[in-house]
Amino acid sequence: MSESPAAASPYEVLGVSPSVTDEELRRAYRRKLRQSHPDVGGSPASFHAVQVAWERIGSPESRAAYDGARYPETHFSGNSGSSGTGRAASARTSSAGMKARMHGHPGGHSRQRYLALLREWAGRGTVIDDPYAPDLIRSAPREIRHRLAKALAEENTAQLISGLGIGFTAWHDIATRDDGEKIDHVVLGPAGLFAILSEDWGSPVQLRRGELVGDAIEPGEGPLDEFGTAARVLAKSLRVKFTALVVVAPDEAVTEPLTLPSRGRRPMVVIVPRSRLVGVLRDGIAGMERGSFEKVFELRSTLQNGIRFVED
Repeated sequence: MSESPAAASPYEVLGVSPSVTDEELRRAYRRKLRQSHPDVGGSPASFHAVQVAWERIGSPESRAAYDGARYPETHFSGNSGSSGTGRAASARTSSAGMKARMHGHPGGHSRQRYLALLREWAGRGTVIDDPYAPDLIRSAPREIRHRLAKALAEENTAQLISGLGIGFTAWHDIATRDDGEKIDHVVLGPAGLFAILSEDWGSPVQLRRGELVGDAIEPGEGPLDEFGTAARVLAKSLRVKFTALVVVAPDEAVTEPLTLPSRGRRPMVVIVPRSRLVGVLRDGIAGMERGSFEKVFELRSTLQNGIRFVED
């Protein structure tokens, strides 16, 4: 079961409130186990989810540990610059050597949206002492939990990008229009220029008819279509061409890379598990046209002079 804030909690899987007694929880588990068993028409996936949920909260000790577990509340702490000005901090050294040049504030806009939605949901005048309290997050509507999960996904992606090395430059929370539309990350390196969408819907996704679908993606939503539109707007305004559009999701959501080949002026789209992102940015992927190292310096100046950042 995913640790994502956007994922169904063990209580939701078992169909009970977090305030139920241990005995009520045990009865709910047995009931759900019978209902989800494949021999009576249930699915193996739902049967397995019920078993995992019980493992997470079935004993008083495991339940207490789960209820007390916190989601990260600190922002990405890499060498990112100001999101308002795009001013980059100087590169810092680490045991792995020089880090990638980083500009902007990864996850900042998504965290602010999470906090705004949380306050709106809680109601006017309600004082929220701790917006990252586990019980508060788990009781919030899925839309709000998804916004926090997305912020964490963006910060995780930025952490991976920062370790790519000094040959790479990244910009985060890039504005594409004045209505708050944004690209999560733009990465420039020897393999090319990439626009990246960091996502975490809290459940597996798959590619169907050129779009991502899954239990947590509402019918009619088009994450790839929206991402592609935002990337086209940005590419046109900067007069650049992206080597590929990359969607990065948790490993449990996408087990192997999924690709949509380039078509016309649309670049290749790659959906990758988080553990494969670094390899794609360093080496590209089969069928992807590798960028020219000579163009990196020219493109870096173009991007640095033209990119605008969303306001937190």
